[in-house]
Amino acid sequence: MQEYMDLIGEIPEFLKKYLELDIIKRLKKVGYFCGMDYASKDIYDFSYYISRYDHSLTTALLGWRYTNDKKIAIASLFHDVATPAFSHVIDYMNKDYLTQESTEEKTMEILRNDKDLNLLLKEDGLNIDDLDFKKYSIVDNKRPKLCVDRLDGIILTSLAWTKSMEFNNIKEILDSIEIYKNEDLEEEIGFNNEIILKKVLDFNEKIDIYCHSKEDTYMMMLLADITKRLIENKITYDDLYKINEEEAIDMIKNLSLENREVKEMLDKFLNIKKGDIPNLNLPEIKKREIRPLYRGVRYEVL
Repeated sequence: MQEYMDLIGEIPEFLKKYLELDIIKRLKKVGYFCGMDYASKDIYDFSYYISRYDHSLTTALLGWRYTNDKKIAIASLFHDVATPAFSHVIDYMNKDYLTQESTEEKTMEILRNDKDLNLLLKEDGLNIDDLDFKKYSIVDNKRPKLCVDRLDGIILTSLAWTKSMEFNNIKEILDSIEIYKNEDLEEEIGFNNEIILKKVLDFNEKIDIYCHSKEDTYMMMLLADITKRLIENKITYDDLYKINEEEAIDMIKNLSLENREVKEMLDKFLNIKKGDIPNLNLPEIKKREIRPLYRGVRYEVL
């Protein structure tokens, strides 16, 4: 992560104090890969651990690199502050397979209720509404458009999960990004180099294949079922937004000692072999399509 951050640029001074807030530090133990760091190593073999904190920081650095806008950088940093333990697994639990945004509803509530954050914002002449990341098309927009959140996700996932990207690819990607006005007259990041754009499309396609595999869908649904049992027996739904994944896994293990159904599901989650993943009627999952801008024009993917 440090090597990647060095390629993006230094952490600006104004951002550093926000990194010390508890609501941000909690994300250090919330994995980027939705709790699958704890899953069967026969299904997942990540190159290294990436946290939602890592993703939040690199997204903020990307936002700052391309805009030099303090509001965009800080909003980027807090865009995942409402990520619960196990991230998008909770969207699966909520049956939100297609958009996977059900957990974002608590973002502004969490920000408004944090007194320390509000004090820091006051120092910078900002307010909570300035942190609504959905106001900034550079940070967040609808697919197939590109934004820094989506670009960072492609880079992190291609490095650690699909392992299709090398570090030299990151530099060429970052150097080829520019800001354009899209067909909706919004600011949007895009590419000035068609060769690099096509490489990013290839990286993204590999991610989409992994995310639509029966193995990944099964494991996400399995952990969603386990987490549902945890909520029914030990914690509340809102607790997922306060605890980290180490704590959640420990709670599940303790629950498995007294609940045979949870023990059986947990054993599968921890130890199942790829060849033992059943052929089930799996739900339709979000399509991770992107069609970036090339020199300001929406690229036609043939």
